Amino acid sequence: MNQTNHETYNHDVHNGRSFGSILFDAKEELKQFVETRITMLKTEMSENMKMLKVAAPLAAVGITMLLTAYVLFTLALVGLVVAFLPTNPYRWAIAFAAVAVLWTILGGVMAYFAKREFETRQLMPKKTMRVLKEDSVWIQREVRNQI
Repeated sequence: MNQTNHETYNHDVHNGRSFGSILFDAKEELKQFVETRITMLKTEMSENMKMLKVAAPLAAVGITMLLTAYVLFTLALVGLVVAFLPTNPYRWAIAFAAVAVLWTILGGVMAYFAKREFETRQLMPKKTMRVLKEDSVWIQREVRNQI
């Protein structure tokens, strides 16, 4: 019975390694582990920045064109509303107000959907965070196995 317990728990401390060398190895492994994770994070962030450097100027030009189209479309819409109010002396004010109400309603709906989308997405590096969570579970399992 005593021999079985000895084999099960493996209490053999005569493995030829000092406590200091074990600590040194553990420190080196931890250092390598952290460096690997930091490199992963830097790589993922670098890829995101490269994409942003290409997309930002394109987005700026696209937004400028869309704003120009928006202003022209708004003026055309106001002109259309004015055409339906030919004898009213306040036709321009009514037309601008009607278009403003329309844009307010549409803008509110779009802002609501954008807010919902931002709430569901995270801006953290997903791959790195997933690997770190997996590492945390693995470390906890290893600690439990060593006890």
